Formats: sequence, C-alpha cells, structure tokens
Amino acid sequence: MEDTDLVIRQLLAGDRRAIARAISQVENGSALSREILKRVYGQTGKAYRVGITGPPGAGKSTLTNKLAKHFRTLQKKVGIIAVDPTSPFTGGALLGDRVRMSEVELDEGVFIRSMASRGSLGGLSKRAKEAADVLDASGYDVVLMETVGVGQSELDIAGAADTTVVVLVPESGDGIQAMKAGLMEIADFFVLNKADRPGAEQAVMSLKMILGFRAHDAESWMPDVVQTQANNGQGIEEVASFIQRHRSFLEANGGLERRRKARLEGRIREIIDDQLHSDFWNQERLGKLHKKLELLLQRQSNPYDVAADLIDDFRSVSGKM
Repeated sequence: MEDTDLVIRQLLAGDRRAIARAISQVENGSALSREILKRVYGQTGKAYRVGITGPPGAGKSTLTNKLAKHFRTLQKKVGIIAVDPTSPFTGGALLGDRVRMSEVELDEGVFIRSMASRGSLGGLSKRAKEAADVLDASGYDVVLMETVGVGQSELDIAGAADTTVVVLVPESGDGIQAMKAGLMEIADFFVLNKADRPGAEQAVMSLKMILGFRAHDAESWMPDVVQTQANNGQGIEEVASFIQRHRSFLEANGGLERRRKARLEGRIREIIDDQLHSDFWNQERLGKLHKKLELLLQRQSNPYDVAADLIDDFRSVSGKM
C-alpha cells in the first residue's frame, strides 16, 4: 500500500480508491489500519449513522437502496456498510449486497461496501464500526449500516448506530415474537415492509399495542411503525422523515451525545479486550494449556484451577514488563 500520509490525504479528500483501500486494511485488522484510524479520528463525528436490522428476507437491502437514493435527492453523500454472512471458503462476504443495490451503485455520491460478519453474533461485523469511521472522515453525511439478519442475536447494531430501524414483514409473526427477539428494546422505530401483503394491518396493530406497554413519559421517545413497500419506493420518504425526527429529538435532549459516549466506551473496551486476548494467548501460554489438557481429561485437575494458573502466569509476566 502507498505511503500512509498519501492515503490519509486522499481519504480525507474523499478519494474512493483510498477509501476502499483503507476499509480493506480495517477489515483485515492490519497494523496500518490502526494508524489510519488514529489519524483520521479527529475528522469523524459529522456523519449520522443509521442501523437497519431485522430478520432475513424482510427487505433490508431494498430499503437501504431506496433510502440512499432518497438521501441523494437531498444532496447528501451516503455510505453503505452491508454486513453479509461469511463465506466458509474465503472468509469474505457471501451474498454481496451490491447486486441488490443496483440503483445507487454507480452514483459517485454513494459508497457501498459489503463486509463479512466473520462470526459476529450481533449481525454486525466487528470492523464495521471502524469502516463507518473511515466513511465519516471521508465526508459522507449519512452512513447506513445494514446487518446480516440473523434473528435474535443481531442486537449490537444499537450500540453502533445513532438511530436503529427494525424492518419486519407481515410474515415475521406478531409483535410478541418481535419482543422475544429483543427487537422491541433496540428499535427507535419499526418499518413494516411489504405492507401490501395479507396480515399487514394486524401486524401493525399488534406492534403498536405492545409498544404502548413500554414505560415512557412526555420526555421520552416513543417508537412508531411505518408501513412501506420498498420495491416500489412507497413509504421511503416517511422512513427518512422518521429518521430526521428521531435525530432532532436526540439532539434536543442530549441523547445523541449520550449515545455516542456509550459507543466510544464500548469501542475502547473492545480494543482493550482484543489487545489483552492477543497478549494472553501467546505460544508459550497455549503450550501450557495443552500440557494441562491431559490432566483435565483424567480428572486430576479442573478447568477453574487451570484458568486461574494461566491468569496468574499472565499477571506475573505482565508485572515484570
């Protein structure tokens, strides 16, 4: 890769090739990516991040495509991070959302990147938040983050986005099922897509009824339900309007700053966890673990004592550094 200074200058100037290279470095977790992220951090904080999540087949990619197209009519630059399942063969993104976003992929004001989930149970690639930082620093006004759609475990999107949109369809089941999936807690509002299908009105009523049981007062945000037919663009302007309304609400009561502080705390914890994990599991300590496995199999020791011994070893070595 070219000189880091040059890449950063090009990235901050919005050069698409530099952005693509930087995100590739980020996705691979290279040493260079950390240098890039450190140096561009001061230019972040301007983009508004929207998480789009929900079960598979709900139409998240189509909705993302139409939303991007709408934001472009408002002269907004749009970055899209579409997190796909990981290929078991290449480790790369399996579905490739670009094929479902043909309406905006040739627009110079839209940057689309498919990223592999790489085993992230939250449906959001571990590196997607850092890729969003790259797009933010590069001058994109809105970053749409679409999750892989793995059902009940895709909840970490709420910690990565300023506004979280949960997409459902009438066939997703009633609102109680959505509550079981934990989606009721993370949604800033719901989109009932494919609203021309049977059962749509019943699904909306069910969702609204359950939302009515949520503890809230005059000062709190109350999620609502927007009906769309994303294939033909119906309801997209209303979705964009809800995003803006939620943003205005957060900005007015300090909620946006609180969300971003929480996101930064989570990022720092994640960075520390990664570094400690890497430092802990060196070859020497892995060797010690393997030697103890035989004792465990023979029931001459137990996992708790083995773990404690390895931690003590790590602490003693760290204390000498």
